[in-house]
Amino acid sequence: MKLPVIKHVLGFVETHDQDWVVETIELLEYMSELSSIKDEELDVIGELLSNLYGALEVHQAIQQGTPAKEALNQFMGRVLGSIDQ
Repeated sequence: MKLPVIKHVLGFVETHDQDWVVETIELLEYMSELSSIKDEELDVIGELLSNLYGALEVHQAIQQGTPAKEALNQFMGRVLGSIDQ
């Protein structure tokens, strides 16, 4: 996951709507089921999906009243914590 990408997607959600991101996730998940997709392409789709899901999770925290910077830090803390385990 890349924090700059998550921040950029958050900007898109604020300007537009999170439904666009949800629909993009659905499309990428559908594309990942294609039998002819290469491993490298699947890795890229997986990275995009993780960033999109991360942005939606941070957006939800912000909607619940958590300041944006704090929501991002909490999210990345959980991600890094799960990697360490």
